[in-house]
Amino acid sequence: MITRRDFSTLLAAAALAPASSGLAGAQSRPVARNVVLVHGLFADGSCWSEVIPKLQAAGLNTTAVQNPLTTLDDAVASAKRVLARQDGPTVLVGHSFSGMIVTEAGLEPNVSALVYVAARAPDAGEDYAALAKTFPTPPASAGIVFDGDEGRLTEEAFLRDFAGDLPEAKARVLYAVQEPFHKALLAGKTTVAAWRSKPSFYAVSTEDRTIDPDLERFMAKRIGATTIEVKSSHLSLISHPQTIADLILKAAGR
Repeated sequence: MITRRDFSTLLAAAALAPASSGLAGAQSRPVARNVVLVHGLFADGSCWSEVIPKLQAAGLNTTAVQNPLTTLDDAVASAKRVLARQDGPTVLVGHSFSGMIVTEAGLEPNVSALVYVAARAPDAGEDYAALAKTFPTPPASAGIVFDGDEGRLTEEAFLRDFAGDLPEAKARVLYAVQEPFHKALLAGKTTVAAWRSKPSFYAVSTEDRTIDPDLERFMAKRIGATTIEVKSSHLSLISHPQTIADLILKAAGR
């Protein structure tokens, strides 16, 4: 478990990292026409259903990727296929695990900005699990169960630690559409870090019990992201959809 002194040291190191994203390219990026949304573990594309209409109302062509949750290569390929169908500048948005996908696929030439929503933001080749172990273990980790090679959250952990600030009835619907992930997915490492060359934005969930909030803050600072903090569970995209939509619109230059 990381100490306060260690956390301060890590933040200082992050501030010195040679990131060239975030505010550095914010003034020169084109106004985006499109948004591509990618979901993480324990979810499917419907988790963006509260954000999508707000982006569409602002005139943005919006697509939610159905992440296969098999391997990182498969997931990145799926996102790239959707990106290839976009006409013009596109904001690529990832929640939770799919920050890995955003970091890898975000180098596609039509991606104008990256948005991380309580998401992983690794460096190229980084062992994310090792990084996460330097911070307190989030409670949701204890709720992951496996059926062979497929993992999922128990209902108790899903309602309490993943979707803790949602009405129970809504959280149970989301639990019902939970997509199992394959163990092989967790072994993947990014080969590039798109945030080093693309403007980046980050929404920290301050009440997160799935990714430690201080780990989110560390990653947001390291990548030089324009950062907001949302008093939310891991599912800020559902409990605070307008706040998340506003951040995406900012990334789109709207």
